Amino acid sequence: MTELRDLGPQPLVLLLESWGLSNHDLVEASPEQLTHKQVQRACQGRKLTLKMKQKLARTLNFAVWGRLTNDEREGFSEYLPKHLFNYSKGFEADIPDLNAGAVLSLGERKLRRDFREELGIE
Repeated sequence: MTELRDLGPQPLVLLLESWGLSNHDLVEASPEQLTHKQVQRACQGRKLTLKMKQKLARTLNFAVWGRLTNDEREGFSEYLPKHLFNYSKGFEADIPDLNAGAVLSLGERKLRRDFREELGIE
């Protein structure tokens, strides 16, 4: 019996697209030394450990949070691994995005300087 490791495109890809972010934006926002290869594997559906799924969820939250204004931050709900990966415990396909009403295209925005300093990545 072989274990299925490649599970196809993940909800993480849709979230990145809806926020207008790229894999590089995640790597740039990560204070935990996330690599492009790790993000690519996550997006492609390679089965990851819980620790890696949590790292990606934190990093996505950092990437979005670091680009929002103070007013926009009030309506933001953090993502958990169950929102990013269809093989995570608690995943529900029919649940809409937590931030569906607040999603903005953040691709043109840079990480805020105060946020970069707070994370120690500047």
